[in-house]
Order: sequence, then C-alpha cells, then structure tokens
Amino acid sequence: MISKAYTPKRTICKVTFTIPGEWAEEKVNLVGDFNDWDETSDSMEKNKEGNWELTLRLKPETTYKFRYLLDGVTWENDDNADNYAPNEFGSDDSVITTGK
Repeated sequence: MISKAYTPKRTICKVTFTIPGEWAEEKVNLVGDFNDWDETSDSMEKNKEGNWELTLRLKPETTYKFRYLLDGVTWENDDNADNYAPNEFGSDDSVITTGK
C-alpha cells in the first residue's frame, strides 16, 4: 500500500510505503531515485500490524522510480505503484508520482 499526504502549503509530500510482513524475514530496504538507488539508506521497519513500513518526505509534482530490496537479495515491485517503467536490467521498476 502507498499513501500520500501533503503539508499544508504542499511543499512536501509524505509518502508511506507499506508491504506485507511475510515478503521478507529480516530486512527491507526501499531503493529508488529519491536515494540514488542506495541499497542501504532507507530501511523499512515492522509496524504494529507486522507489515514493513517507511515514510519519506518527497518533493511534490515529481516522479520517482523505486523497488524494494528484500533480505538483501530479492528485488520486488509494489503492487500499488502508480505505474511501472522498464529498467536496464530487463525488468520493471515501480513508479510513484507525487502530484499536486
């Protein structure tokens, strides 16, 4: 699940990324354009429901590609992404747009 919320002046879009807890055993990293595809910078945490979750503050009216890195080995897309785009590895990246 992906949810978007904006600050009152709409200068920041708070995007919460949530995936099922059973997708990974030990760790999940959110990797994408917003962190220069750094595989270690944005670690997701388990919430009280047992799902992996992370909220990022992103620039509004911007499109970002991203994927989840599960347990350091498996790449997964988000079922609720706004769109998908091919990448140079022969698969697709998830796409989110922080519209107005």
